Amino acid sequence: MIRIDHATWTYPHAEQPSLRDLTLRINPGEFVILCGASGSGKSTALRLMNGLIPHFHEDGVLTGTVTVGGLVTTNAELDAMGLVTGTVLQHPKRQFFTDTAPEEVAFAMENFGFPPEEIRRRVVETVEELATGVPVEQRLRDLSGGQQQQVAIAAAIAHRPSVLLLDEPSSNLSSDAVQRLTATLASLKAQGVTIVIAEHRLRYLEDLVDRVIVMRDGAIDVEWPAAQLRAVPDDELAREGLRGVVSTVDLPALPASGASIVAGADASEIPGAALELEAIRCRLGGRIVLDIDRVAFADGSVTAIRGVNGAGKSTFARIITGLQRSTGTVFLDGKALNPRARQRASAIVMQDVQRQLFTDSVKAEIHLAGTDTPEAPDTDTVLDALDLAHLAERHPLSLSGGQQQRLVVAAVRVAGRRIVVFDEPSSGVDRRHLRSIADQIRRLAADGAIVLLISHDDDLLALAADRQLTLAPPLSSSRNRQGAHGEPTVEETR
Repeated sequence: MIRIDHATWTYPHAEQPSLRDLTLRINPGEFVILCGASGSGKSTALRLMNGLIPHFHEDGVLTGTVTVGGLVTTNAELDAMGLVTGTVLQHPKRQFFTDTAPEEVAFAMENFGFPPEEIRRRVVETVEELATGVPVEQRLRDLSGGQQQQVAIAAAIAHRPSVLLLDEPSSNLSSDAVQRLTATLASLKAQGVTIVIAEHRLRYLEDLVDRVIVMRDGAIDVEWPAAQLRAVPDDELAREGLRGVVSTVDLPALPASGASIVAGADASEIPGAALELEAIRCRLGGRIVLDIDRVAFADGSVTAIRGVNGAGKSTFARIITGLQRSTGTVFLDGKALNPRARQRASAIVMQDVQRQLFTDSVKAEIHLAGTDTPEAPDTDTVLDALDLAHLAERHPLSLSGGQQQRLVVAAVRVAGRRIVVFDEPSSGVDRRHLRSIADQIRRLAADGAIVLLISHDDDLLALAADRQLTLAPPLSSSRNRQGAHGEPTVEETR
């Protein structure tokens, strides 16, 4: 089904190849995991298989041959490759072409000329199976990162490709969504679909996978058959930078009140702190997505913001950092801050960190982040702490997803802001670098920052968080549609 023969690939303007003499065979119906440290070549290998390399990177250099479903990727048209393969990228919003989930799921089938009745039937079936809990009437841009991930997966499989390629599909998913993903992958495997996943988290797939391929520096380092993977001890996975047994997290709850709070407290019993939010209401797409009466965050600690996909965690982060309009008041040290003041006082690591990269080198990115600080940042020390020193002269957009994630964490570390929000900072990050990110988060708190950590990653929360605030999913009742407090509709700032 997939045959890669001595493939070497160098991205445009890169000094070193990202894949080196890669030879790989994947049989029809086989379920294979590609894993390894950030930057080892996993995502690049997937791009070989769906034809994005070389067609989308015409100035790169490819040697060797790649054949998928009988198509030689260098000769085949991308639409022919798209009919054979379905792909889910690390950041799904980059692959959306439409405004809503049903339209996105239908998009590929419409382009391939499927009959309208079949398209409608498959859209309903696929959305019900894979996008449970996603408000399909909302625009894709208003969905949470985890909900966008669910839609991207649904859109990738709706046209029934024979090969499914997924890049870190569990990275932004809550535990219930991961369970649905696992069940869907099991069903697809039973139907004979060939599945290749680039992933750091292995245990949720160990009962499905046929083979695990560990990559290092653009080449295959180790192969494990399924039986061997289940027997690999956790410390050996750790040596390879891979995730093993998921940590158990039991964090004390932060008292808060409001309809969006799970097990909320009485507002009058919530003590004051450095950062306080009162009467926060936010509506997106005609729905109340956040409704908080009162919550307060102390400086010098890390609060985990938890909840299922679509509970409003990223919206909460944008309100605090002044990027999202809402009603209500945000106080810092007793002073009410307007959105512009909140932007000056805060820093954020977004889910899609490419939106936060502005310069032409890793080192320049750190210098830019430290522009407003009293002293110039110790760039070398910060980059070394996050294993980026050897990449100091590289263009940020030439880095892997995990390396970009660590770069933005480094930039936030030197920015010196009072409020710091991390939104899924471990997406695409291997086990070794997970610890370095957790260390930087803890250092920010130790320096006196107010740190909020949005994550579904229990391994990261176990390392970095002190307490948790759990958000409930938005109401879907008429109360939600009309407004819980009669406030005017507040739409997302663009």
